[in-house]
Amino acid sequence: MRVNANLFWILAAFFVLSAAGYTIWSILDHQNNPANAQQSPVEWVGAVAITLAAVLSFFLAFYITITQNAAGAKLPEDRVDAVIDDGDPEVGHFSPWSWWPMTLGFALALVFLGFAVGIWITFIGFPIVLIAIIGWNYEYYRGNFAR
Repeated sequence: MRVNANLFWILAAFFVLSAAGYTIWSILDHQNNPANAQQSPVEWVGAVAITLAAVLSFFLAFYITITQNAAGAKLPEDRVDAVIDDGDPEVGHFSPWSWWPMTLGFALALVFLGFAVGIWITFIGFPIVLIAIIGWNYEYYRGNFAR
């Protein structure tokens, strides 16, 4: 996690320098071009976008640093004596044969298509979403895989 935090600190510093350079360059370009007399000396969209990228990088770096310090322990990626099995925890139970996730994905696609194209499609997709969620949750309670 320390490497991630350091990368975001470096990225934040890069964006701060880029925002300063972009703003200075914009002001110098405005002064050297007489056709820009009616415009603002700073091109605000780029300057604000790069500055906000720096702010986002600062937020992420700060959060990762605070989280690392609060956790107290090092991640396997930060330890020299770590082995591959240290970074391979149990992440849950997944059903490789299940069709319900794909059904749910298609149903959600119908719902969002209804929001974009016509609300009547949403009324078709929403019951399929409910059926897919219920089917996915209860697939181990019936058939060959009942427990």
